[in-house]
Amino acid sequence: MPNSISDPRQAIRDRAIAEGFDVVRFTRAEALPGASESLQSFLGQGRHGTMDWMARNADRRADPQTLWPEAKSIILLGANYGPDHDPLETLTRRDTGAISVYAQGADYHDVLKTKLKRLAGFVAQEFKTDVKVFIDTAPVLEKPLAQAGGIGWQGKHTNLVSRQFGSWLFLGSIFLEMALEPDAPESDHCGQCHACLDICPTKAFPAPYQLDARRCISYLTIEHRGHIPLEFRAAMGNRIYGCDDCLAICPWNKFAQVSRETKFHTRAELRSAKLADLAALDDAGFRDIFRGSPVKRIGRDRFVRNVLIAIGNSGEAGLVPVAERLLADLSPLVRAMAVWALARLMDKDRLAGLAEKHCAEEADEDVRDEWALSAAPIPSR
Repeated sequence: MPNSISDPRQAIRDRAIAEGFDVVRFTRAEALPGASESLQSFLGQGRHGTMDWMARNADRRADPQTLWPEAKSIILLGANYGPDHDPLETLTRRDTGAISVYAQGADYHDVLKTKLKRLAGFVAQEFKTDVKVFIDTAPVLEKPLAQAGGIGWQGKHTNLVSRQFGSWLFLGSIFLEMALEPDAPESDHCGQCHACLDICPTKAFPAPYQLDARRCISYLTIEHRGHIPLEFRAAMGNRIYGCDDCLAICPWNKFAQVSRETKFHTRAELRSAKLADLAALDDAGFRDIFRGSPVKRIGRDRFVRNVLIAIGNSGEAGLVPVAERLLADLSPLVRAMAVWALARLMDKDRLAGLAEKHCAEEADEDVRDEWALSAAPIPSR
């Protein structure tokens, strides 16, 4: 029986809004002009760091039809996760940890996937078309697609900017065999503004519209598995998971709205999370407090590594005992950053005493290197 809906786009849009999405647009499932070249340049310069998965799927990212040759249209969906506070204010509270806005509530992958699957089921049933759901775990260039469909534009910081929601949109997409009229693309509205480039603590933007992820605090605190390079630690401040600086400073946030999805609201225990409490988390405690959160995926050791860097940057002498206890942690990643934090907070004589106590039996070379960098005398083994 043929479908009786006279305007499929409007029907899909109405259903998407009912499911909790805030923006719905449509574009063609075809290669994006310039996308492949931009990605290859990014990868060729090594700016993806250790994110090898980007290179593995590079040939599939720039053309939606390499993912699914039968696809004709893409439904582009945005969910507003706008905060109820200015994320930059958290950076002034040095005894607390700053967690990126997107990770302060429930894991958006789980929330959006449920909504996307319900919407996809509606589309498949109503219009008798095959569909495939994608969120950012799949090799899809979501931001260029979102610009092609008119959701927003990629700003000079390479993130998506919306005239309606500012910096705060999660993205998802549904590919379908059915052909739908595309929306007009969004144009660039950054103008002469370069606030996002100027505010970056680690100077991660070599030029407007270019990012070197290896210098980005979001990459360093989330994707980077090893010891964070010394040159970036002080600039991290109290950022312990991600960084919102270039997003939060954008003037288009004057139009931002607090998210209507309560699952994206900041969890009470993360609203003012004390560094001392976070540093004390063992593996079970970490998994408990971050259950259902994207933070959980980096694991306790990398998280406490980040917390110790924030402790070293805090200037709070009262946090010395917190860091000192972690000199005996099972993880060399944690022990090394405990050394760095203490070197920032203690006088050299007291630090030398700790080196005498802990370093003689230290088996990990990276931890011993941190003791050497701390300028404390290193006992012979």
